Amino acid sequence: MLLRHIRYFLAVAEHRNFTRAAEALHVSQPTLSQQIRQLEDALRTQLLDRSGRNVQLTDAGAAWMRYAKLALQDLDAGVRAIHDVGELSRGNLRLAVTPTFTAYLVGPAIDRFYSQHPGIAIDIQEITQDQIEAQLADDRLDAGIAFESSHSAEIDSEPLFRETLSLVVGGGHARAKRRKPLSAQDFANERLVLLNKAFATRRYIDEYCSRNQIRPQVAIEVSSISAIVEIVRRGQLATVLPDGVARGHTELHPVLLDPPLPARTAVLLQRKDAYRTAATKAFVQVLRELTENFQR
Repeated sequence: MLLRHIRYFLAVAEHRNFTRAAEALHVSQPTLSQQIRQLEDALRTQLLDRSGRNVQLTDAGAAWMRYAKLALQDLDAGVRAIHDVGELSRGNLRLAVTPTFTAYLVGPAIDRFYSQHPGIAIDIQEITQDQIEAQLADDRLDAGIAFESSHSAEIDSEPLFRETLSLVVGGGHARAKRRKPLSAQDFANERLVLLNKAFATRRYIDEYCSRNQIRPQVAIEVSSISAIVEIVRRGQLATVLPDGVARGHTELHPVLLDPPLPARTAVLLQRKDAYRTAATKAFVQVLRELTENFQR
């Protein structure tokens, strides 16, 4: 059995079609079919059902696919280890964050890391926490920054700092100069622009409203913190943002709530027992140093 046999099998399993799999692999269909036959002969079992319109996994194929994926993950990690360089003159960092961190944490962290290691290629995604954990488990990320929650057994979580949130308005909003905390009932009367329900921050806000038996007036839902900032600073809608975001924009004005939104813990997420590249280790060190200042 060869490495290409595993890659070819997983491609056919993904595309459910030999022609599309061959195109994705840049090989001919006869070559692909021959390689799959060799794999089935080596394993002494049929992995694919070719009788229908689409190729389907047999029971044996479905069982073997899980181990084939794990084997390929480990082999790919081995390739990265071979090409990894201890002095960080080159390498790759695959990072994902939930949207709120893009607005006030990612910029300083990446600036500090890149100034120290300009030879590292960095790929950053802004996605939901569920997507971060799924991609970590599939070894498609080196690290993620999200929030403390119930993580799967495959994920390691390291606390970074405590994040506080407030109601935030623009300079032209009637509550921009308010110093007295706003009650939960008055908060319920504010028209809001919030992240949509796919994001942890939105679920956090909804839980606060549920605990205080109020229903938020959500006028607009978006999937971007930058969009929220632009809408709020220019108009009459309010939002709920981390205090770190509000501090970074002079046009935004935080308004205290009574009771306040509970603080939440920002965490570093990594796949348990995964190979840690030199670039990943260096970035984690930068992140720890930076977030130490958030606690002071």
